[in-house]
Amino acid sequence: MRILVIESYYGGSHKAFIDGWIKHSEHQFDLVTFPPYKWKWRMRHTAVSAAKEVEKLVAEGKEWDLLFVSDMLGLAEFIGLAPAVIATLPRIAYFHENQLTYPDNSKGYRDMHYPFINFTTAVSADQVWFNTAWHREEFLGAVGKFLRRMPDYRHLEEIQNIREKSAIFGQGIYESKTPVKNAMNSDTLKLTWAARWEHDKNPEDLYKVLVLLRKKGVAFRLNVIGESFNRVPEIFEEIKNEFSEYIDRFGYQPTREDYIQALAESDMVISTAIHEFFGVSVIEGCACGAVPVAPERLAYPEVLCGREEFLYDNTPKALCAKIMQLDLLRGTQMWEELRSVAQSIAREYYWEKISSKMDEAAQGMV
Repeated sequence: MRILVIESYYGGSHKAFIDGWIKHSEHQFDLVTFPPYKWKWRMRHTAVSAAKEVEKLVAEGKEWDLLFVSDMLGLAEFIGLAPAVIATLPRIAYFHENQLTYPDNSKGYRDMHYPFINFTTAVSADQVWFNTAWHREEFLGAVGKFLRRMPDYRHLEEIQNIREKSAIFGQGIYESKTPVKNAMNSDTLKLTWAARWEHDKNPEDLYKVLVLLRKKGVAFRLNVIGESFNRVPEIFEEIKNEFSEYIDRFGYQPTREDYIQALAESDMVISTAIHEFFGVSVIEGCACGAVPVAPERLAYPEVLCGREEFLYDNTPKALCAKIMQLDLLRGTQMWEELRSVAQSIAREYYWEKISSKMDEAAQGMV
C-alpha cells in the first residue's frame, strides 16, 4: 500500500513520528513536508502549497491508496485545492497537539482561526488519531465549549462523530541500546529535565524545585536539555547562573546519541509541564533506564499507567519530596524494580509495536 503524507511542520515530534513509522512500516510512503518554523504561517498556507506540490506528483504518475496528515494542515481546504483524485482517498488526521487547549502565553486576543482549522480537519478526516486518550477527551471537550459560543450553525453533532471515528496511537520511540547508569555505583543523584524551552513546559517550577533541593542539602547533578527557539524564557538563564556548579549538560544536544546518553546517565527524568499531550521525553527516559517523575495531570497518568510511584501532586514542594523519597531507594532492590517497571512501560511504545498497529489500521481503511 502507498501512503501520501502531508506534514506542515516537519520537525520535532512531528518529524520523529513520520520518520519512525516509515522506517518500521510495511507500506510505502511519499512525503510532502514543510520546514518546522513559523507555525502560524504553516497552518495558513500549507493547504495551498501542499496542493500545488501534490499536483506535480500526480503529473509524474504518482498514485496512492491513503492520505495521512497532521493536525497542522487545513485538510478540508487542501482537499478542495488538490487534484480531484485526492478527494477519493481515505483520510487519516493525526493530532500531535491542538490549538484549542494549547496554553496561550500572549497578552493579546487569541486568534480562534487556528482552533477552527483543527476542527474542520477532524471533521474532514475519515479517521482521527490522537496520541493519548486524554488528548482526545480534552480536545472534544474544548470543541464543545468553542462551538457553543458561536451564534448559530454550531454543528455539535460533529463532536460525537469525531469520537466515533477516533483511535489512539502513541508516539513511537526507539529501543535504547545505550548502557544505563548503575545507581549502586554512584553516590550523587543525577536528574534530567528534557523538554522544549517554552512556557508550557513550566521551567519556573524546575527552578523552584532546584532551590528546594539545594536548601535541603540534597547532593545532585543536573541535565537541563531540550530544543529552544527565538524566544527563550528568562528563567533558563537564572537556572544556568544559579546552578552552574550542579549542571553537566545545558541546552539542545547536538546529536540524537548525545540526547540518549543524557537520559541513560540519569537516575530520574523529571517533568514540570503544565501542558503535555503525550510526554515523549519522559517515556524515552524510561526506555533508557531512568525513573520518571511527572505531575499527576495531563497525559502523564495515562502514559505512565497510573503508577503512583512515578507521579507527584503538581507542586514544586511535592516534586522535591518525591525526588527525595525515590533518592533513598537508589541502590536497593526496590529501585531496580522501579526501573524495570518504567522500562516495561516504555516497551509498549517501541516502534516495532506501534508501527505494526498503525499499519494494520491504515490497511483496514483501504
